[in-house]
Amino acid sequence: MSDTTRLKNNVPGEVRELCSRLREGGFRSWIVGGCVRDQLLAELNGQAESGNHGDWDIATSARTEQVQHGTVTVLAKESSYEVTTLRGETTYSDGRRPDGVYFVDDIKDDLARRDFTINAIAYDPLDDQLIDPFDGMVDLRARLLRAVGDPAVRFAEDGLRVLRAARFVATLEVELEAATERAIEPSLDSYCKVSAERVRDEWLKTTKAKQPSRAFEVMKDHGLLAITAPELMESVGCEQNRYHAYDVWGHAMHCLDNCPKNPVLRLAGLLHDVGKPRSRAFSDKTDDYTFYEHERIGAEIVGPLLDRLRFSNDERAHIVALVRHHLVCYDETWSDSAVRRWIRRVSPELVEDLYALNEADVRAKGKDPSLDLTHITQLKAHVAKVIAQGAAFNVKDLAIDGRILMTELGAKPGPDIGRVLRALLEEVVDDPTLNTKEALLERARALLQS
Repeated sequence: MSDTTRLKNNVPGEVRELCSRLREGGFRSWIVGGCVRDQLLAELNGQAESGNHGDWDIATSARTEQVQHGTVTVLAKESSYEVTTLRGETTYSDGRRPDGVYFVDDIKDDLARRDFTINAIAYDPLDDQLIDPFDGMVDLRARLLRAVGDPAVRFAEDGLRVLRAARFVATLEVELEAATERAIEPSLDSYCKVSAERVRDEWLKTTKAKQPSRAFEVMKDHGLLAITAPELMESVGCEQNRYHAYDVWGHAMHCLDNCPKNPVLRLAGLLHDVGKPRSRAFSDKTDDYTFYEHERIGAEIVGPLLDRLRFSNDERAHIVALVRHHLVCYDETWSDSAVRRWIRRVSPELVEDLYALNEADVRAKGKDPSLDLTHITQLKAHVAKVIAQGAAFNVKDLAIDGRILMTELGAKPGPDIGRVLRALLEEVVDDPTLNTKEALLERARALLQS
């Protein structure tokens, strides 16, 4: 089977038709970019068909000079495709984008401006031919990530490329070629110019990898993380107690990898113990380290970090909440009331994600996780039981509301209504049998008079 078999079989008919129409007009066209790379890599790995082939981008010798940067989006029946005129790029004064582009006639000149050799492969679907002037296939077979040309030049052009290198190490499961790796740290001035939004997007893409820790290890080892998230660098070498086999950083890496492939969960796994270095103390009593309040301290660190990286308000709130509540010390002594209070404190919406984060957390200790996993299983069963009993976790779950307080007890609109409802909720959490209209009205009458 040739290297192009998978590519040839998977090219959408609409893409092939576009290329045919361009040829009829006297122009050449090729499929370029990550889709070519991913199809070739899947062929080499012997992967089964996934049905998801990504974006199919086309480069062509046809000129579209009226369109900015020579790119148009072609809307077909089933999808849309970017068609870009072959181009070269001038200098990068700002380390983010080219000062200008110019059209070229040779596909090899177009490929020369790309970041890594494995991304600089084009495929002609009509002639079933690969164009690979920088030996990208050689590097794909060797699982090497090598810059096109001089890596220092490539990285200086766009500071994001060093972060993309880290991401590809994880998502493509490749290793950095030696010269490419050596060029990362001298290029960090360019990386400093990258916007927070672009860094955030790379982090989110990294979470899709089988082992995203591979990317964060590159970021740590080559100075990117010290620029983007110096808070995380405090974890490196921070020794833990006898319950852990790894330092805080190593534990975070294992937790990150063990979390389900959900970006929010994986970032929570990365960040869940970021408060440990600032809370660590040595106990003469236990002759070991303690980390009291590390979950609270961690949440206070994580919020500003996620703000700085321009995560959405919802993403920020969810990750901060997971970090704040990740420490769950359940055992069989917990009463139904204790479980209800835990659910109320963390919020019912967070419970399933906390289970997943806790499972990843205990597996990442490097110790036998059997007892901790048993406790998580027991907690799940206990939570299911109290939910089935109809437990109330917020004032909306009460059998009465503010309107009933006003119509039946003559309460006046204002803060007293909220105070009474919150007090009633506390009592119902302790004793769910009180959650009836009659019982709550009787208790509310007394609270309103106090």
